[in-house]
Amino acid sequence: MQDESTGILLPKKLGFGLMRLPKKGLSIDVEQMKVMVDRFLEAGMTYFDTAFVYPGSEAATKKALVDRHPRDSYTLATKLNASIAPTEAAAKKELSASLRRLGTDYVDFYLLHAIMDSNVQKYDRFRLWDFVNEQKAKGRVRHIGFSFHGGPELLDRLLAEHPEAEFVQLQLNYADWENPKVQSRAVYEVARKHGKLITVMEPVKGGHLADPGREIRELMRSVDPDASPASWAIRFVASLEGILTVLSGMSNVAQMEDNLSYMRDFRPLNEAERAVISQAQEILGRSAAIPCTACRYCVEGCPQQIPIPDIFAAMNKRLGAGQLDEAAADYRAAVSEGHRASDCVGCGQCEDACPQHLPIRDHLKTCAIHLE
Repeated sequence: MQDESTGILLPKKLGFGLMRLPKKGLSIDVEQMKVMVDRFLEAGMTYFDTAFVYPGSEAATKKALVDRHPRDSYTLATKLNASIAPTEAAAKKELSASLRRLGTDYVDFYLLHAIMDSNVQKYDRFRLWDFVNEQKAKGRVRHIGFSFHGGPELLDRLLAEHPEAEFVQLQLNYADWENPKVQSRAVYEVARKHGKLITVMEPVKGGHLADPGREIRELMRSVDPDASPASWAIRFVASLEGILTVLSGMSNVAQMEDNLSYMRDFRPLNEAERAVISQAQEILGRSAAIPCTACRYCVEGCPQQIPIPDIFAAMNKRLGAGQLDEAAADYRAAVSEGHRASDCVGCGQCEDACPQHLPIRDHLKTCAIHLE
C-alpha cells in the first residue's frame, strides 16, 4: 500500500528501533541481533531505524541486516545529528559516514535528528534542510523527515516552513499523551493538521510501560490476561490515524517474539481497551517516578560523567515502588566508579540535551539527599 501524497510504501505497523540492541559485555551482540532481524523479516516487517549517534548501531546493522538480506526486502532509516557537529561541514559528512557504516549507497528514510527549541537554530544555520533536499535529488536519500522533541508551536512552524518534509518522528505514548512537557497529543494533532505521516518513537517510554506497576498490570489482565503491558502501549499508538510505523527498541529475542505476537496481524484497540488505557493514564498521573526514558543523551556532555539514567532508575525504585533497600543497592552499583549525584556542578548541559525536558539538576539533588 502506498501513501498518495508522498509515494511512501507503507510498511507494517511495527518498526525495529536499533538504539537499545542486545549486548554481549560492552559490545552489541550481533549474533542475537541476526536472529532478531531474521524473525522480524519473516513476520513481514520491513522498517529498521538507526542513527549516526547510536553507538555501534549502524555497523551492527550492516552485519546483521544489510550484508545478509536483499536490499529491496527492507527499508532503512538513519539520522543526521547537528548537536554533536562542531561545523556545517562536519554535520554534512554524517550522511557519508552513515552510508559507509551501513554498507549501502542510499537510505530509504533520512531524518534531521532530535530537533527541539535548544538546537533548532543550528539546523538552520548549517543549512541542513537544503542539504537533505539535495541528497534526495541525488538519490542518496529516498524520503526526508525529522525527529522532534519540542512543543506544538515549534512543530507547526517547522512544518509550515518545510513542506518538503514527508514525515515526522514523534514521541507518542499513553503516559505522555497529556504530559505538559512532552505534549504527545498536541504534537500529534499538529502533524496530522499538516497531513504528515508519523513514525512513533518511545511508545513504551524507554521500557517504563512494559512494567507500569502492579495496579495497571492487574487492570490490563482483567480485560486480557494474555496480553503484555508492552502490547497495550504499542497498540495504543498503532491505532492512531496517520501512523507510518511504531518503533520498538527491542533488546532481546524474547521482546521481539512478544512484539510480533500481536503486531504480525495488528488489531486496533477496541472501546473496552481504550477505557483501560484511560484508567492507566489516571494512575500514572499520580505517580511520583522520574519520567526518564534512559536515552542517555544527557550523559555524553556531562563534565562530571554522572550516569544520570542509572541514578534515576535507582531513585524510581524508591519513588515508584517504595523499595528503599533495592534503590540504595542500585544507586551504589550505578556510582561504583564515582561520579555521584552530588557531583553535579549545575552546568545544565544535560537539560539542554534531554528530550523529556526534565529538571535533571533538581532531580539529582533529590537523589543525592535520599540515596547518598
